[in-house]
Formats: sequence, C-alpha cells, structure tokens
Amino acid sequence: MSADAVDSRVRVGAVELANPVIAASGTFGYGTEFAGLVPLGAVGAIAVKGLSLRPYDGKPAPRLIETPAGMLNAIGLQNIGVDAFVRDRLPDLVRAGARVVANFWGDSPEEFAACAERLDGAPGVVALELNAASPNRPEWGGVIAADPSALARVVRAVRPRVRSPLWVKLSPNTADIVGVGRAAAAEGADALCAINTLRGMAVDLEARRPALASTTGGLSGPAIKPVALAMVYALTRAVTVPVVGIGGIRDGGDALEFLACGASAVQVGTATFYDPTAPVRVAREIERWCRRRGIRAVREVCGSLER
Repeated sequence: MSADAVDSRVRVGAVELANPVIAASGTFGYGTEFAGLVPLGAVGAIAVKGLSLRPYDGKPAPRLIETPAGMLNAIGLQNIGVDAFVRDRLPDLVRAGARVVANFWGDSPEEFAACAERLDGAPGVVALELNAASPNRPEWGGVIAADPSALARVVRAVRPRVRSPLWVKLSPNTADIVGVGRAAAAEGADALCAINTLRGMAVDLEARRPALASTTGGLSGPAIKPVALAMVYALTRAVTVPVVGIGGIRDGGDALEFLACGASAVQVGTATFYDPTAPVRVAREIERWCRRRGIRAVREVCGSLER
C-alpha cells in the first residue's frame, strides 16, 4: 500500500467488504442487469431484489412516482422467486466477482425461514437480509418490522435455520426503532439495516385520485436522509450489533455522514436510477475524501461524530 493509499475495507460483523458501499435491494435489480455498465466486483456488495419462495408479480401500475427530492414506489416486492435466482442469476454474479447480500421475505415466519434456508450457504452470498420492513405488503396486516414482537417472531423462526450472517432491515414507520432493533438483535440478528422507505402518498389532482394504483407507497431518496441519519445514530448507541445505514445517499459526503454516525457500511439505492454507477462512484468519493484529510482507513471515520 502506497503512503497516501486509503484502506477502504470495512467489516459488518463477520462480513468483510472491500469498501463500505452496498447497492441497496430493490433498486439494483439482481445486479446482472448492470453488467457492462458497472464492474460488479468493485461494489462493496450487492443486495439483490427481495426474494420469496414463489415468483411474485408485484402490485399494479402505476407503481413508481417521482416526488420532490425523491420518489414513491409501490412495486410490491416483485421477484422471480428464490429458486430461479439461485439457478439463473447467482452464477453470473459469482463469475463477476460480486459479493451478494440476499434480501428475502415471506408471508409467515415459516415462509421467511424456508426462503432463507434455500439461500443459506449459496456461492457468493455473504449475508442474508431479512426484509419485513416493506410498506407495500398489506397482506402482512401491517409493517412487520414496525412491531418488536412481530419482528422477533420472524427472526426467531429464521435464525436456527441458517448459518450465514443474518441482517435485519428495519422500518422507519414506527415510533420506536430502537425497540424494534433491540428485539431483532435479541433474537440473533447479526446486523441491522436502517432504514427502509417511509410510507407516503402522491395525488393526481386533475383525476382526483391517488397517483399510485396502490394509493400509498414507500418514499425514498434525499428527502428521507435526515430521518435515516437520526435513526441510525440512535440505533448505533443502543445496540451492540453493527448497523448498515440507508436513506438518501447521493454522494460520498452523504455516505460519510452515516459512517460518522456509527454505521459500519451504507447502502445506495434511489441514486442508481439516475446514475447506475453510483455505488462505485460513492466508494471512490469516500476514498478521495479520506485521502485529502490524511485518513488512512475508512473505518476510522465510523462512529467518529462528536457529541
């Protein structure tokens, strides 16, 4: 390593990443769609679209609306199913040198566990990301990850069935994200990912109807960054497991704010809609920022915010 080189490696518990930037689930497809545009092996990791036991078509259109400083989505966890992913997509990711975070979901604790079990130990999968935080799954009867008891039941069902690191994605649609995070950690979560989207709505005024077919959707993008920072900051001071920061990250400066608040890594999502290279670009911007300030390792920034 040269004298001015920056060590970009970080750890999220047992998982070592070459850099702290993960492509967020739901916005980067299965990763293979970006082959040729983005060197997949240069991304810290790729969190793939949420996978379920069976293929799911998602919600009806329109299901994506641009909003000031962000967007609303009601995709509804559309996916090809876990078996098709492992058979048809994962081998290409492995050949590209990608590190895969397999996001998964179900409609019952048993479905969550069965889906996780099929992904456990699959080549290239460095962690499993349990997604009970979507605001676009009314079939759950509410956002599971907004309720400490409901989320605990799901994590409790999954944890004994898998050996891979288990990350749990948290919802901001709760009055007590620390309580939810503690519940997940107590049941064996190895890391927490925060935050998922905020429930929101847009109106088609001329038609006098909701702009989304599902009425409400999940708000992401720069508009939610202050909420995400506050929640990550609170979590990192309340739990002993690592936290991955998510929410409105557009550039290296945004990512570094999450790291300073205590996050061990970050996920970049909505930014990839207008810049598919965003995860790699953000990682390079983090490295340049550190180099200019004489910081030898990115992990030195983690938790460095003064109070």
